[in-house]
Amino acid sequence: MNPELLLRLGSFLAVLVVMGVAETLLPRRPLSSGKARRWFANLSVSFLSAGLARLAAPLVPAALAAYCAANHIGLLNLVPTPPAIAWLVSLAALDLLIYGQHVAFHHYRPLWRVHRMHHADLDIDASTGVRFHPIEIVLSLFLKLAAVFLLGPPPGAVILFEVLLNGCALFNHANLRLPVDADRKLRLFLVTPDMHRVHHSTDMREANRNFGFTVSFWDRLFGTYKDQPDLGHDRMRIGLNIFRDPQYGGLLNMLTIPFR
Repeated sequence: MNPELLLRLGSFLAVLVVMGVAETLLPRRPLSSGKARRWFANLSVSFLSAGLARLAAPLVPAALAAYCAANHIGLLNLVPTPPAIAWLVSLAALDLLIYGQHVAFHHYRPLWRVHRMHHADLDIDASTGVRFHPIEIVLSLFLKLAAVFLLGPPPGAVILFEVLLNGCALFNHANLRLPVDADRKLRLFLVTPDMHRVHHSTDMREANRNFGFTVSFWDRLFGTYKDQPDLGHDRMRIGLNIFRDPQYGGLLNMLTIPFR
C-alpha cells in the first residue's frame, strides 16, 4: 500500500475510534436517532467519495507536490524559501483555501445543493465529519490540486495538512462534552466541537458562521465567528428544516439530496 495512503488511513481510523469512544463516554447531547444506522451510512458515503475521487483524479495532491518540486513548478519552488517558512505558508494557505471553499459552498446555490447532504444529518457526531457528497469531495480535490500546482508546497506539508484536516473534522464534529474552561482555551487556536456545532444549527444565520475546520483564526479574521448558539447547545436544533424525514439518513437517499 502507498505509504501516504497508509499514513492517512491509519491516522483517520485512529482518530475515528478515539472520538467514537470519547463521545460515547462524554456525550454533549442525546442523539435523536440510532447511532449504528447513521455511522454505517456516513462512513459508507465517505469511502464511496474517496473511491470516486481517486478514479476522477488518480494523482493525489502530495504526488503532484512532489512532481512540482522536482520540476520547479509553483511559487514556493521558484522563490528561494527557507523550509520552515515554506511549510508554514503551505499549511496556512491550504487551510485558508478550505475555509474559502466552505464559505463558497454555502453562498453559491449550486454548490449549496451539494453541500446540503452534510447539513441534513439530524444529529452531529464524529461520523458527520466524513459525511460529504462525492460531488463535493471531487470538486474539493480538483481545487486542492490547482492550489498545489500554483503554490508548489513541500510534499510533506501537503500530507500533514491532509492528516490534520481529516483529524480535526472528526474532532470538531464529535458529540463530545469538553470542560468549559478547556473549550474556551482550545478555541483560541482550534475549532472545538462546541464551536463547530453552531454551524449545524437549523437557523441559517448560525449555519453561516464558524466555517473553519482546523484553526479558529479565519472565522475571527473574516467576521464569521459566533461564540455560542442563541438557544444554547442543548436546545439548538440540528440539521435542515427541509430534510427532517428519517429516510434521508439512508445511503441511497442521502446521495439524491443535491437533486431534490
